[in-house]
This record gives sequence, C-alpha cells and structure tokens, in this order.
Amino acid sequence: MAGGTEALLGLLVAYGAALVGGDLAQRARMPAVVGQITAGVLVGPSALGWLTISDPLLLLSELGAILLLFTVGLETKLADLRKVGTTAMKVGVLGLALPFVLGAGWAWYSGFPGSKAMFVAAAFVATSAGITAKVLQELGALGRTESRIIMGAAVIDDVLAMLLLAVVTALQTEAGVDVVNLIMILGGAVGFVVIVALLGTYIMRKSSGLLDAPINSESPLTVSFAICLALAVASAHFGLAAIIGAFLAGMVLAETPHRHDLEHDFARVSAILVPFFFVVTGANVDVQLLANGPVLLSVLVVTVLAIIGKVVGCGLGARSLGKRAALTVGVGMVPRGEVGVIIAGLGKQAGVFPPTTFAIIVGMSLLTSVVAPPVLKRLLAGTESETLAPQKS
Repeated sequence: MAGGTEALLGLLVAYGAALVGGDLAQRARMPAVVGQITAGVLVGPSALGWLTISDPLLLLSELGAILLLFTVGLETKLADLRKVGTTAMKVGVLGLALPFVLGAGWAWYSGFPGSKAMFVAAAFVATSAGITAKVLQELGALGRTESRIIMGAAVIDDVLAMLLLAVVTALQTEAGVDVVNLIMILGGAVGFVVIVALLGTYIMRKSSGLLDAPINSESPLTVSFAICLALAVASAHFGLAAIIGAFLAGMVLAETPHRHDLEHDFARVSAILVPFFFVVTGANVDVQLLANGPVLLSVLVVTVLAIIGKVVGCGLGARSLGKRAALTVGVGMVPRGEVGVIIAGLGKQAGVFPPTTFAIIVGMSLLTSVVAPPVLKRLLAGTESETLAPQKS
C-alpha cells in the first residue's frame, strides 16, 4: 500500500509541476511546453528531488506522447502530406545529414575515435516530433504548409535515424555491420509506414462504420484508442518510435466522419496525460553534472551546433517555400527532447559515452527543446502560410 501511495504522490508532484510550469510559461507569453519541461528539471531527482522517475510515471509519460501524436495525426490527412511529400523528404534527409556531420566533427575534435564519434553524432540527428507538435497544436497552426512539412519530415527523420542508429551501434562491435540485416530493418520500417498510410486510409474511407462496433455507447472513442495502441506497438516492433505509429493511426482515422468528435474527445484525455511526457523529459536531466564551467561550455557549443545543423539543413530542404517559411521548418525540427535523451542513454549503456558526455548530450537535448518553441511561436505569429503546389510524394 505504501508503494502505491508513493507512486500516486509522484504522479501528483509531476502533474502539479506541469500545471504550474505551463501556466507561468503562458503568462510569460511562451508555449506551455517550455514551462513543463523546465518544471520537470526543477522537481527532478538532480535538483529539488521532489520527483522520482518511477515505472508508473514512465508509462504515463509514454502514453502521453502517444496520445499527443495521435491527436496531431487526427488533424492531418494523407492528401495534405502528399502535397508536401517532396519537400518533406528533402527536409528529412538534409536535416539528418548536416547535424550528423557537425556532431561527428565535434566528437572527433573532443577525442573520440571514429566509430564512437559516429555514435555521438547519431544523438545530434533525431528530432522530437512531440515537442514541436504540441507547440503547433497550441498555436492552432497544424493546418499550415510548414506544419505539414515538419510532421511529414519527422516521420522520414525517424525512419532514417533508426537506420543510422543501427549502423553506428553495429560499428561498436568487432563483428561489423550486417548489411543484409540493415536492409531488412529499413525495408520493414518503410513498408510499415507506406502500408499503414495508404491501405489504412483507404479502408477507413470505405469502411468508416468500423468505429461503430457494438461495444458500448462510446465505441468510436474506445475503438480508435485501441487502433492507436495497436499501431504504436506495431511501429515499435518494426524498430520505429511508438509515436510514429500513433501519428499514423490518427492520420488514418482523420478520414472517418467521426474525425471532429474524436478530436474533441481526445483533446480532453490528452490534457491529462500529455503533461507527464514533458515533465519526465525535463526530470531526466542531471543538472549536477552540468554544474561546472568546462562541461557547461561544451553543452552550449554542442547546442549551437545542433541548432545550426537542423536550421540550415532543414531550411535548405524547404527553401522553395521562401526564407521565413524555410526558417520556420528548420526551427520546428530543432528540438531533440526525449529522443536525444534515449540515444544518450543507449550510448551510456554501450560504454560509448562517459558520464560527462552523457550529461552534455542530455543538456543539449533539453536546451534545444526549450529554446526552439518560443522562436517557432514568434515565426508563426501574425504570418500567413504559403501554399505549396501539389507535389508527388
């Protein structure tokens, strides 16, 4: 019983911190997500120590991220993504290549040997779709061309980052890279995304009555949630982030007549669960390791390189939209968030990252997540979105 009470207390602290942090951020005219991440840092184990990251909290955090991307998917139709398909591909590829080069250069300069330097570089490339998606959602900007490109590029980014991580992980062993296995992994991931996006949307257009199964009076809501979880699990099975499957589930269900009702219902559920995701992202930061000058300087240098890599790389991919829109896309792809933290954790477990390097990568992941949202909000405020001509995906 005591353990259950302690877990509940942790959830209360996390949610209370999210509410206070989010409210203070909005009063300061910043996105709520900035305040929630910062609140997580403050109440986390390495600062005030009010919050212990327990298994129930991690589960709610993951569920919050899944629901966030699911609701974003509900506001995105496949036809919308197809219009920006070519641009999103350029953004995804260039937004991975340049950060990787900059990350590898910093790691090599810092004394890491070749294979380990590439593992460090892999932490530079991943984008946290959840953080940017929340900012776009708060601003009511998910229907804009830039937002569609960002979300499409985020899916591409995840597929490519997954393959890259597999390669650099294999390079840490004496056995080397199994090319056949890598091709199978990539083929499975790409196939999963394509089949769900194309076949799923087709099925929902033709058989939207599937959501009206005679389970209970809330069948569209409950069946949709089951589909969301199923595709999240399937996505993880194919080596992708679970949130990619959740996003695809929302995009598929956006084709049904229940779309607007589902948006309304899931917005309420998300308001309860999504804040856990951002608080846990902040709580994962060990501020004590960052409390000395040289390490803090390294964090700032790495953060600047990480920002430049995404802004320039993704901006070049979106340059056909015009300077401001291309900059908006680049900034939208900057946050590393929990994805950077996860890769840093893998590097630490593999013995690639010493504690200091781990702290630097985690610090960079947090700073990019806090710096980008206010800039993104400013870029989107008071501007009209340019419309892209339909492109082949």
